[in-house]
Amino acid sequence: MNLDLQTAFVRMNEACAKIGRPIQVMEVCGTHTVSIFRGGIRTLLPKTLKLLSGPGCPVCVTDQSYIDVVLKLVQRPDILIATYGDMIRVPGSAGSLETLGLRNVEVVISSDDAVQLARKNPKKIVVFLAVGFETTTPATAVAVAEAERLELDNFCVLCGHKVVVPAMNALLGGMNHRIDAFLCPGHVTVIIGSDAYRPVVERFGVPCVVAGFEPLQILSGLAEICQQLADKRPQVSSVYHAVVTPKGNLTAQKLISQYFEPYDGLWRGLGRIPMGSLRLRTEYSQYDAMARFGIEEVPGKELPGCRCGEVLCGLIDPPDCALFAKVCNPDTPVGPCMVSSEGACSAWYKYGHSRSTHA
Repeated sequence: MNLDLQTAFVRMNEACAKIGRPIQVMEVCGTHTVSIFRGGIRTLLPKTLKLLSGPGCPVCVTDQSYIDVVLKLVQRPDILIATYGDMIRVPGSAGSLETLGLRNVEVVISSDDAVQLARKNPKKIVVFLAVGFETTTPATAVAVAEAERLELDNFCVLCGHKVVVPAMNALLGGMNHRIDAFLCPGHVTVIIGSDAYRPVVERFGVPCVVAGFEPLQILSGLAEICQQLADKRPQVSSVYHAVVTPKGNLTAQKLISQYFEPYDGLWRGLGRIPMGSLRLRTEYSQYDAMARFGIEEVPGKELPGCRCGEVLCGLIDPPDCALFAKVCNPDTPVGPCMVSSEGACSAWYKYGHSRSTHA
């Protein structure tokens, strides 16, 4: 049940007093991160409650090797890269799509735009940079289905889709800090359903609470988390009842499973996560850029000095990076967390550099 603002604060403070120790809650979603900063929520929380920004920005968690593959492909005169806007400025080992020039790059706002680009450019091979979590994966599946229907032999997907729950398991199972609970993503959970988090709760004993993106929704979710920790009864719950159901969107899930299969893919900062990424099934390999161009997935090398990987794991706050707000800023980003509108570094920079403002 959603709470009014005063009730949420009272419940949160009473629960934190009962817990009697510092607690750390990770918001998994990049949209949550931005909303928390924009609403000044960190400044309103009990001193014993710390929020950690997690791997909830799809551009940010895309491994360096993926970016470097894109930078190689864009050099080919027969290839036209179709991408969402954020990917343009993400640095690779030899620059970014922006700094290398945009002659072979088209920014699209939907996966269907990429398909239509292939129709309009029959002499080019259009490579769609399919980056995102379960929220955007169905749209990529629809694009592949449409390319198949149109018999387009010049359209393919460089798949960078990720699966959220395996990343949560990886964080709890291998990181060197204690995550007491997760504030779970609203948009992703619309697709996968809140029941998807039950194995996390059962295995690790941490609350998983789904919330929307308005300040009151977020505070209601945090109050529920604190209450669960105080009562020592971790469970899955949702305060985002308008759109989130236990089972999720079954049609979207079926579409994903029809066109994609999970595998042990690479995440920036977290390494190779078991069943944490998606790739096109073998029967659709003609639309798979990795298969078409003989690309092997190998771990990429992080850019010198960049600590985006640690930020994404909640191990450090952006100001702990020596590059933050100095050589790394939105005008000259060194890492993807400063590029993306959902990146933690970008949010810290936009809403103030001071740790005391956000601690």
